[in-house]
Amino acid sequence: MMLDIVLRSLWVSGTATALALLWGLPLALLLGLKEFRGRRVVLNLFHTLLGLPTVTLGLLLYLLLSSRGPLGPLHLLYTPSAMMLGQALLVTPIMVSLLADALQAVDPAVRDLARTLGASEKQASLVVLGEARRGAVLAVLASFNRAISELGVAMMLGGNIHGYTRVMTTAIALETAKGEILLSLQLAIILLSLVFFLNFLANMLGRG
Repeated sequence: MMLDIVLRSLWVSGTATALALLWGLPLALLLGLKEFRGRRVVLNLFHTLLGLPTVTLGLLLYLLLSSRGPLGPLHLLYTPSAMMLGQALLVTPIMVSLLADALQAVDPAVRDLARTLGASEKQASLVVLGEARRGAVLAVLASFNRAISELGVAMMLGGNIHGYTRVMTTAIALETAKGEILLSLQLAIILLSLVFFLNFLANMLGRG
């Protein structure tokens, strides 16, 4: 039972992080490397969304995905897919903000040098991204950690269904409510250990 919950947590949060990276990386490249009117406003918007309450996002998505909502016919509510979507949207501001900040921190001379050597705009952007890899790893890691430790969205969109949508955070909440403190503590220790291990691994990769 516990292994099943842990694996499901990794699967849901890992997929959510991959989704956030999929649409967050182009946005971060645009905001971090391009100059255009309104760029600072958009960046400030993503920074502001870092503090978005999870229950607020969960409520909005619940209204969209419920049977009476515009996305109700998709029947996503109370499925792992809904949890992935919710977590991905929740961590997108983290992904975009940290990635854009990391790209902006790279010396502009790196991009200019790449262009001078004949690189296209896309190739020069990839060179800058390579220079910002430590910040990129931090962005992905911070997003995953936020996703796997999140409770509000998972509970509202997943429903905490046994054997289907129950993940570590919702299981901890349920077992605590039932008075199963020992099981709650075991799950909490596993969750913290996973976060610690991933941070340690990222630090090792960053040093390399």
